[in-house]
Amino acid sequence: MLKKMGRINQAVLIILYVLITVKAFEMEIIPASRIVVQIGEMLVLTCNTTGCASPSFSWRTQIDHPLGGTVNNYGTYSTLTMNPVSVENSHDYLCTAFCSEKGKKEKSITVEPYSFPSDPVIEISTSLVAGEPATVICKIPDVYPSDHLEVLLMKEGHTLHEKYFFDDDSRNKETKTVTYSFNPTTEDIGKEITCVAKLAIDGMDFEPKERFTSLKLNANFGPQNTIITVSPSNFTVEGNPLKLTCVTESNPPAQVVWSKHLADGNIEHFIENSVLSIPHARFTDSGLYVCEVINLVTNKTEKATVDIFIQAPPKNTTLSIFPSSVVKQGESVTISCTSADVPAVQITLRKKIGDVITTLETEDGKYTIDKAQLKDAGIYECISINKLGKQSQHIVLDVKVPPQNITVLVYPSENVKEGENVTITCSTYSNPPSQMVLKKVHQEREIILPSVNGTFTLYNVTKNDTGKYLLDVFNEVGNNIKVIEIAVIGKLEKRHQMMPLIIAFSCTTAIAIPVVAILIYVSRKAKINGSYSLVKALRLKV
Repeated sequence: MLKKMGRINQAVLIILYVLITVKAFEMEIIPASRIVVQIGEMLVLTCNTTGCASPSFSWRTQIDHPLGGTVNNYGTYSTLTMNPVSVENSHDYLCTAFCSEKGKKEKSITVEPYSFPSDPVIEISTSLVAGEPATVICKIPDVYPSDHLEVLLMKEGHTLHEKYFFDDDSRNKETKTVTYSFNPTTEDIGKEITCVAKLAIDGMDFEPKERFTSLKLNANFGPQNTIITVSPSNFTVEGNPLKLTCVTESNPPAQVVWSKHLADGNIEHFIENSVLSIPHARFTDSGLYVCEVINLVTNKTEKATVDIFIQAPPKNTTLSIFPSSVVKQGESVTISCTSADVPAVQITLRKKIGDVITTLETEDGKYTIDKAQLKDAGIYECISINKLGKQSQHIVLDVKVPPQNITVLVYPSENVKEGENVTITCSTYSNPPSQMVLKKVHQEREIILPSVNGTFTLYNVTKNDTGKYLLDVFNEVGNNIKVIEIAVIGKLEKRHQMMPLIIAFSCTTAIAIPVVAILIYVSRKAKINGSYSLVKALRLKV
C-alpha cells in the first residue's frame, strides 16, 4: 500500500514539473507600439516570440501598402529593416507569428516619420544698403510634416515677422522659405536677426522641436558726412608740418582720393589714403584740396574741400625798368615792383637821392615816367614786407642829357689890346660829361684849340687873332654851339705895366634843377666845372 502511494506521488510530481517547465506562446514588437523616426535614418522593427520552438512570421501594413523595408527571420524572431526611412514608411505595421502547436499571435506598431534635420539658413537677397529696400530670406531645409511648422523672424528679441504652415498639405519633406522685406538703417549694423523654426507635433517624442539661426546685420552705406580736418590749421607758416585728414562715414570703408586744384586750372592727384601729410609745408603747397571718397559697394561718392594758406615772408621780389635802366632825356620809362607767389605783402617803391627818400605812388606795382629828365635819375628801391619778413631790391636809373645851361666867359673882355692874353672859360651840365672844342673861323682853314678843364687861353694876342670863334660843347646825346667874337686893337704903350699874371677864371656850374637831392646824385656825373684845359697856349698864325 505504501509502495503504491509512492508511485502516485512520483507521477504527480512529474506532471507538475512538466506543467511548470513548458512556457506559453507569446510575442512582442521591439522597440515599442509607436515610434517616431527621422526621415533618412535606419529603423529596425523586431518581432520576437517565446514559447514556440519554430515560429513563422509575416509582416504587412494595415492598408496593404508596400512594406518599404526588408524582412529577415532568425528562428524565434523576425526583423523589418527600413534603410533609409522615408515618408512612405508612415504606417501601422502588423507582425503575425505562427506556432504549429499553439496557434498565432499578432501585434502592430505605428511608425511616424518626420524631418527636421538642421537649423534654418538666413540669406540676404542683396547687399544691405542703408535706406534701400532689402529682403531677408529664412530657409528651413527638408521639413516634414510642414503643416506643423511655425517660423519667426526676430531682431534683437523683437518679432519682425511670423508665418504658419498649418494649411500646407505637402506629402514629402520640403525646404520651406520665409521672406521679409525692410529698409535697413545705420543703426541696424551689428544687430542680430534670428530665424526661429518650430515643429511642434503633439504625441511625437523627438528633439529638438525648435531650431534657430542668427546673423549679424551689416548694412552698407555712405559715404556721408565727409569732412576734412587740418592739423595744426589751414593757416600755417612755411616750414611747419601739415596734416590733412579725410573723415567720412562709410561701410565698407571708402576709398579716398586726394587732389589739389592748381592756379592754371590743372588738378594734381595724390596717394589714396585718408591722411595727407606734408612734413615741411612750402608756399607752393597753398591751394584748394579736395578729398573724394568712394564706396565701391554702394557705388556712391562724396567730396569735401578745404583751402590751405601757407604763409611765408616775401620772396622773389623783382624790380625792373623798361625799356632799360639807361635812357635818354624825353624817353618813357616804366619801373615795375613785384613780389611773386606770396600773398598779404605790402609793396612800396621808393626813390633815393643821397639821404632824401621819396615814396612813389604806383599802380599795380608800376610807376611810369612819361618823359624822363635828369631829375628822374637815381636809385629806385622796391620793398615787399609782411608780418613774417621783408625783402628789397634796388636798381639805378641813369638819364642821359645833352649839354645844357652853357655859360661862356671871356676875360678880360672880347675887345682886347694887342699883346694881352685872353682866357675863355665854359661851364655846363650834361650826362655823360661833355667835351669842348674851340674853333677859329678862318677862310683858308679851320683852327682847333684844345681846352684845359674847359678853359682856353690865347697868349699875346695880335690883330691876327681877331675873328669869330665857335665853342662846340657835346656828348653822346647831343651838342650845343656858342659863338664868340674877339677884337684885338693896337699895342699896349707900357708893356711893363701889364699884369704878368693871367687870371684863370672858372665859372661855377649853373645847374638849374629844382630838386636839391638830384644835384647831389648827378653832381658826380653831370657837373662840369672846368673839366677841360688847354695844355699849351697856341698862337694863331695867319
